[in-house]
Amino acid sequence: MKRILLSCFAVLSAFSIMAQNNVTLKMNLEKNKVYRLSSVSEQTIVQTVNGNQQTVESETRNSATFKVVDSTPDFMVMEVRVDTMISKTNTMGKSILMSSVNEGNIASAETADIMSCVMNRLSKNALYAKIDSKGSVIEILNGKMLSDMISSDTSRITLTGPVGSAIKTQIVNMVSYNNLKTLVEAFAGYLPGITVAPGDKWNYTRMTNAGGMSLDIVTEYRLDAINQGMAAITAESDIKAALNAEPMMSGGAKITYDDIKGLSKSTILIDVNTGLVADEKAKTHISGTLAVSVQGMSLQIPMDINSEARTKTLK
Repeated sequence: MKRILLSCFAVLSAFSIMAQNNVTLKMNLEKNKVYRLSSVSEQTIVQTVNGNQQTVESETRNSATFKVVDSTPDFMVMEVRVDTMISKTNTMGKSILMSSVNEGNIASAETADIMSCVMNRLSKNALYAKIDSKGSVIEILNGKMLSDMISSDTSRITLTGPVGSAIKTQIVNMVSYNNLKTLVEAFAGYLPGITVAPGDKWNYTRMTNAGGMSLDIVTEYRLDAINQGMAAITAESDIKAALNAEPMMSGGAKITYDDIKGLSKSTILIDVNTGLVADEKAKTHISGTLAVSVQGMSLQIPMDINSEARTKTLK
């Protein structure tokens, strides 16, 4: 009898351990509680133009807050604020600082002032997003309105010629509905929305806009372990130019990028209670050739991009 009881206890203990190894990974934020996240990325772009190598180094820092203002069984309505947007760029020794902290001036002759003005306006306007249990954005309720409002300000830009045309295009891409959606999902869209166990995998396919390029990103996530309320996940993304992607237009030049492709690898810690990323580290490599056509001339520009990024929840 004693052996039977011990055997039963061992079996029950095993089931208990197994149960602890299962976890439901979904977005589970408290209503009206504010959650703050930050992201930092460093990127180096090396491109060759007419045999001359050019290097562009940049650092981007963003912080955002999420607050559930309403919920249904199918989705949550979140107030999302991108509180801070800071970008430092060094192009061949010339540095430019753009920051949402500065009000900037849309009519300035300096590109940094123009972009700071746009960033400042974005930081002062909340996005209201319908987000499902996976952290995916179903809809940004005021996305088109906000995009149209800021895009209309490009009429006040006084810069002319190729530079003025390029910065107008950059602003329109930056505040487009799809880019606003991508901006929100960068902090939230990575969960399976179901109960999973170590070894389980799930996939996400999404399109993003990177510097005007439409890219398809297919990511496979794998749950590695669950420990002390944290889910350890590894992710690997295949990146390529979107099928039938629209060319970029900049300063009168038409730029295609059909052979652009890359790979990104991430390690992620998810707070199982909230579904928010506690800490994520990612490395990405993208390469390919830009085909530039302007005024009857064509040019091939090989490009290589390496970046590192980190996202985490702030206490």
